[in-house]
Amino acid sequence: MHAVVSGPRPTNIVLHKASHALELSFDSGQTFRLPCELLRVYSPSAEVMGHGPGQRILQVGKRHVNIRAISPIGNYAVLLEFDDGHKTGIFSWGMLHDLGARLEQHWQSYLDQLQAAGASRDPT
Repeated sequence: MHAVVSGPRPTNIVLHKASHALELSFDSGQTFRLPCELLRVYSPSAEVMGHGPGQRILQVGKRHVNIRAISPIGNYAVLLEFDDGHKTGIFSWGMLHDLGARLEQHWQSYLDQLQAAGASRDPT
């Protein structure tokens, strides 16, 4: 059985370690530069998302996080390993495209959640 992949697919993925960003070019012609911090705090892993609806766990202190490794998962996703030890988030092409297409919205939501929790992007 093969997974059917619909929607835009990446044609190029470049990790910019110095600026802590992952650049993705899609076959739709769009290119996004996603901060590693954003990818880390929106990781689709159970560690971040919880084990059910409404159980998302706010990630704090991730301002300087970077990606250590990128591993393809079939033809539909990548596993991102972060330098803080997190390595269980499998990012589908659709999710990466959504994070890029709605970057400002996702980023503001993250900042709002940090502020509401009295938390910081800076490591303690």
